[in-house]
Amino acid sequence: MAGSLIGSEIIKIGNEVNDMIRKGEQICNLTIGDFDSSLYPIPEALETGITQAYQAGNTNYPPANGVLELRQTVSQFLEARLGLKYSSNDILVAGGSRPLIYATYMALVDPGDKVVFPVPSWNNNHYCHLSGAQQGLVATRPENNFMPTAAEVAPHLQGATLLALCSPLNPTGTVFSRADLEEICDLVIAENKRRGPDEKPLYIMYDQIYWLLTFGDTEHFDPVNLRPELREYVIYIDGISKALAATGVRVGYAFGPSVVIDKMKAILGHIGAWAPKAEQVATAHYLPQTAEVDGFVDGFRDKVQRSLDALYEGLQALGQQGYPVEAVAPMGAIYLTIKLDVLGKTTPAGQTIRTTQELTSYLISEARLALVPFSAFGTAPTEPWFRASVGGASLESIQAALPRLKDALDKLQ
Repeated sequence: MAGSLIGSEIIKIGNEVNDMIRKGEQICNLTIGDFDSSLYPIPEALETGITQAYQAGNTNYPPANGVLELRQTVSQFLEARLGLKYSSNDILVAGGSRPLIYATYMALVDPGDKVVFPVPSWNNNHYCHLSGAQQGLVATRPENNFMPTAAEVAPHLQGATLLALCSPLNPTGTVFSRADLEEICDLVIAENKRRGPDEKPLYIMYDQIYWLLTFGDTEHFDPVNLRPELREYVIYIDGISKALAATGVRVGYAFGPSVVIDKMKAILGHIGAWAPKAEQVATAHYLPQTAEVDGFVDGFRDKVQRSLDALYEGLQALGQQGYPVEAVAPMGAIYLTIKLDVLGKTTPAGQTIRTTQELTSYLISEARLALVPFSAFGTAPTEPWFRASVGGASLESIQAALPRLKDALDKLQ
């Protein structure tokens, strides 16, 4: 398994760009879904709380399922913010969302089981490899903002063990409409009703780590609120990493049916992928401060949206000037979906650009602009779509990159 595991294309591109930046190159880095902490610091009250928690001696092992106070706080937070009622025993805390996604796969999926997920999507292909699952790939369309529809999902559900969904979606920054998610939920309900007592049920893993980062009138929807009868079949992935710019603080949490959460807890208890105790204690004290949380999230979200809007408007302007450029209006998260339809063209050096990986390299060298092709998220390398992540670049850097992109496109023949 380890010998055939494919490394993350996102991290590979990001590392190459960071090496160039360390050598003095001025590059607008829109690759990793992370934040430049000088531009997007964590909440001051959370930072103070972490320091105080360390000073108070919270340097030993946390409980395997998370500090009780934090699990109680998360339970209250979910009910107050989303109307989702889960007890502290049905919440599992870990070092970010990755161990929780891994534990979900390992708790539910036997080798050879089918996992259904849309493409593009983040890392499900790798988790299928780790768990020995068969991949049920659901092709999506730009006309529906790359969000899967019930008609696209339906042919894949028979015999599947897990349906992996995400909204707001990494890599696209788009979200489920109420109608689309309701119809998919109805498919899962119907599929489970068809299965006999000796068959494994079909579960949904619902990654909503970006749910606090939606823009304008965009609404976030989730399966259990839409269809309460799905409660025993939905495992939610959540945490503070994205909405509080706290990717390195490593406090994630999952919640769902006890029978699954208990198995995930047992798995992570052996792996030890715990969030540090001091960070858990500080998060437990921070989340109940409603005014403080709202003030931070509102300001943070507005700043992210300004960068996304500037990039989107700049790309739209290029499209209006006749360049083969499109973008999908940002709806949530920290990502913008970009189409650069120039495959088949030739660079000044005489190279014909045949794949999005080759176009990525060209843009880094000629435009000093680093994007991630959708091929990193499961699409074909000839699909001309890219993800731009704005958390690691300033608004000024993004604005400065747009003329360089125009010049680089002008050089292609």
